[in-house]
Amino acid sequence: MRLPEWLKTKDRADLHPTKQLLRQHGLTTVCEEARCPNRGACFAKPTAAFMILGSRCTRNCGFCAVTSAAPAAVDSDEPKKVAEASAEMGLRYVVITSVTRDDLSDGGAGHFAETVLAVRRRLPGAKIEVLTPDFRGDAAALATVLGSRPDVFNHNIETAERLYGTVRPGADYRRSLHLLEQAKRIAPAISAKSGFMLGLGERPEEVHQLLLDLRSSGCDIVTIGQYLRPTRNNLPVVEYVKPEIFEELRTAALGMGFHYVASGPLVRSSMNAEEMYAHV
Repeated sequence: MRLPEWLKTKDRADLHPTKQLLRQHGLTTVCEEARCPNRGACFAKPTAAFMILGSRCTRNCGFCAVTSAAPAAVDSDEPKKVAEASAEMGLRYVVITSVTRDDLSDGGAGHFAETVLAVRRRLPGAKIEVLTPDFRGDAAALATVLGSRPDVFNHNIETAERLYGTVRPGADYRRSLHLLEQAKRIAPAISAKSGFMLGLGERPEEVHQLLLDLRSSGCDIVTIGQYLRPTRNNLPVVEYVKPEIFEELRTAALGMGFHYVASGPLVRSSMNAEEMYAHV
C-alpha cells in the first residue's frame, strides 16, 4: 500500500547535533533503533528517549525493528552517561526505556532504578518517565523500578489481545495489564501510561475493549498511533487508519476516564511526553 499523505514526514535526524552528542556518550535511543518517523523533529527540540541495557533484545516482536539477538553485557556506567547527556541537552523531561532482557534475573529493573537515580541527582528538577518491558510479571522487579520514584510509569500494551501471537510473541496481554494494575497499586501517586498501534488487523470492538481494559487497570494516559512497517522483515501494514478515526478514539477514551489521550497517525509513546505529563 502507498503511504498516505498524512503519514509522510521528512527525516532530518542526521543533521542535528543531538545525534552527535548521543554518540559521544555511547548512548542508544529507541527513536533510532525503532526507526521512529518523528526522530528528526524530536532531535531538533532537542529531546530523545534513551534506550538502556544495550541495543539487542531477547524477544522478537513482529512490529519492532530493534535487533533480536544475544545481548551484550550491561554497561555499569550507562546510568551516569544518560544523566550527563540529559544535562548537556538541557532536558526538563527525561524518558528512559530499554530492550527486553529476559536473560537478566531482574529483567534489568535494578539498572532502570540506577539510571533514574543518576538522572535525579544530576537534574533534580527534571521529570522522569520510564517505559519498561513486562519483567515477565515479576512483582519484585516492578517494585525496584517504582522505588526509584519516576514521575511516570509507562508500559505499552501495543495491540489487541487476539493479535499477540504474531505481534508480541513471548509477551502476554493479561500479564501486561496486570503489570499496569500492580504499578498503580504499589505507587498510586505515579502516573500510569500505556500505548498501542492501529493498522495491524485489529477490529473496532477489540480496540474499544483494549481501552476499557487499560482504564480498568488504572492507566491514566494512553497513546494511540499508526503502525508503520520499519523493515521488510517486519509485519506488513494491514490498514492505514484515517485521522478522523483516531480523533473518534480520543473522544471515546476521554469518555472512559483517561486523564490524557494522544491519538493520531504519527503519535508515538514517547513523543511530546513532557506535554502529556503537563496535562495530567
